Amino acid sequence: MSQQELRAIVAMLEQMPPLGTLPIEQQRQLTEQLLSKGSIAPGCSFEPAQVGGVPGLWAHPQRVKAGRVLLYLHGGGYAVGSANAYRSLASHLAAACEARVLTIDYRLAPEHPFPAAVDDAVVAYRGLLGSGIDPQCLAVAGDSAGGGLSMALLLAIRDAGLAQPVAAAVMSPWVDMTQSGASWANKRAVDPMLGRLGQGPSMADLYLNGVDARHPLASPVLADLRGLAPVLIQVGSSECLLDDSTQLVARLAAADVKVVLDVWPGMIHVFQGMVDQLEEALEAIAGLARFFEQQWGE
Repeated sequence: MSQQELRAIVAMLEQMPPLGTLPIEQQRQLTEQLLSKGSIAPGCSFEPAQVGGVPGLWAHPQRVKAGRVLLYLHGGGYAVGSANAYRSLASHLAAACEARVLTIDYRLAPEHPFPAAVDDAVVAYRGLLGSGIDPQCLAVAGDSAGGGLSMALLLAIRDAGLAQPVAAAVMSPWVDMTQSGASWANKRAVDPMLGRLGQGPSMADLYLNGVDARHPLASPVLADLRGLAPVLIQVGSSECLLDDSTQLVARLAAADVKVVLDVWPGMIHVFQGMVDQLEEALEAIAGLARFFEQQWGE
């Protein structure tokens, strides 16, 4: 790991105003500006999508194996982020996994509070199945809030009687909206992104709009997790959401779900998106691809 590059990223993030102190439109604009700077994997192209009526963006890599598809659910606290902003990460995932990647633009809070994002994810998943995609060729992934949304999607489709995808991979997942994990306090000083979220309105409050934070589709770590697809969890050791991941792996294991936890020492929130600065980002994406390859192979 290049400590110098990581320190530079942390310094840049610490110089930015905490997102929660800005009006929601400014939060979205700033997120778009930051994420849109990432490189695109060589040979990857993009195509606008409408799947089940949910808009999004297809990322097409140079090589696709056996009709494989990855449904990607972006992060952003359910309030910011977009398929366009996530073009860089989607392209690198597509190239590494040799799969088409669909990133959807699920509806955002506060205009569209819980459970709008979950509803849109389920509609998109149904749309993919309805288009003829075999669930054994379909995987799900997401980061941060999108990681929590990925877990909520697995729960919702299980309860609806739909087939599970072949596997899911979640990066720094936000799966506990009660924010009861000790890492919210003991990692605050080393997390340049989430460590300052106490300044401004809570993204959980914006999304939940009065719904109990313990609702299983808002805090999947508190749900009955039996019968879910295999899950890979990647998280950095220097982030407030560390305990979300460690608690999730324990709950999945107790529910007899195949699960792998991959903790990256010193890494910060959703470091996988920093492909142009951190070699660990590409290494983690490669590890995610190997996990999916194993599941697709089985």
